[in-house]
Amino acid sequence: MGRRKKLVNNTNIPQHEIEKIARCLLPDIYAYYESEEGQREFAEWQAQQEKLNKKDKTT
Repeated sequence: MGRRKKLVNNTNIPQHEIEKIARCLLPDIYAYYESEEGQREFAEWQAQQEKLNKKDKTT
């Protein structure tokens, strides 16, 4: 059985409240990245990352 990663919470917000908010937001995040707009923006981001990686390797 794998180990759970220790959570880092450096706020005054209780961890259970952060998890509740995350559970509410996650379906919307998934829906966005499955949409055409989300797919397009993700592809643009990947292209930017490739440019940055190529630039870093040449310097």
